Amino acid sequence: IFSNTFLELYLQVSPHRHWFLFFKQRSLKNYIYRNNTSANNGTDRANYEGYLFDPDNLKWYRLSIPLIPPGFSPASSSGGLICWVSEDAGSKNILLCNPLLGSLIQLPSTLRPRLCPSIGLTITNSSIDLAFAGDDLISPYAVKNLTSESFHIDGGGFYSIWGTTASLPRLCSLESGRMVHVEGRFYCMNYSPFSVLAYDISMNQWCKIQAPMRRFLRSPSLVESRGKLILVAAVEKSKLNVPKSLRLWTLQECGTMWVEIERMPQQLYNQFAEIEGGHGFNCVAHGKFVVILIKGSDKALLFDFLVKRWVWIPPCPYINSGCGGREDGFDELHGFAYEPRPVIPITALLEQLTLPFNSFSA
Repeated sequence: IFSNTFLELYLQVSPHRHWFLFFKQRSLKNYIYRNNTSANNGTDRANYEGYLFDPDNLKWYRLSIPLIPPGFSPASSSGGLICWVSEDAGSKNILLCNPLLGSLIQLPSTLRPRLCPSIGLTITNSSIDLAFAGDDLISPYAVKNLTSESFHIDGGGFYSIWGTTASLPRLCSLESGRMVHVEGRFYCMNYSPFSVLAYDISMNQWCKIQAPMRRFLRSPSLVESRGKLILVAAVEKSKLNVPKSLRLWTLQECGTMWVEIERMPQQLYNQFAEIEGGHGFNCVAHGKFVVILIKGSDKALLFDFLVKRWVWIPPCPYINSGCGGREDGFDELHGFAYEPRPVIPITALLEQLTLPFNSFSA
């Protein structure tokens, strides 16, 4: 059943499930800056647990992921794999995990020491691209957003093992830790003031894109939906007679213009804003669905692009209500687009090139 012919047929006929995988974790950067008493950053655990969400049926499932060593956090996802990255400052160790099978592949470590870089991952049946950007450690006690480095391998025999580097735009501020891949580019939010940074993989070049209504945005997030880049943000014009709202824009093909495509109904937004209380929210998208998670709570909204429907997601039954306090940033749900796939063709190529899995000590 592992012949190429069978695998190709399986991938063609198997249904695509645009699900989400959530992990209960802290805000890593805040934790590192505020706590330095534990050698393993408090991540010593027997098993890592994930919470699989089916948006079509609003159902939750629990996944146990036993092989993840202490000191790693989930950072990105693509093609049925979750990318786990070491939390310690320095060159980053990287694991690719198939949660459905519990399998792990260790990739070569990054070359440049970093603290909490922004990370992007995209996987097809025949290639993988991985990018780390920003938070360059210029001394043991200081970081600066200077460079990005990339990993590439494909079935055609071309590969670059962190040998491709690029300079980031001047005065950029990367805080989200996330990148989104759309049509050969990685995108991430830039802060103070808000804009969007784009990295062209084939050109190995960064550029800056102006964000819509940038002076009035709050808690902006970038997501990918059906091949489009979507910006989700609250809009607050305090000095103008415009109701506060939550809006979604899509980046046009020209690569510089944004068009508003959706606005949360005002009555729902008022309810959302009361719960959110100005603390912010995170977003993750997959297929036609966008999930908006309120920080420091177990409340989340689901938006269906096709039928234009907003619904509150039922709380995950496998975790305690409340997901931790808003002050310490602990135990928030962080979500990733995830398609359960027992067969991922690129893993065979990675296993030929990369390292055997080693057990990391805390």
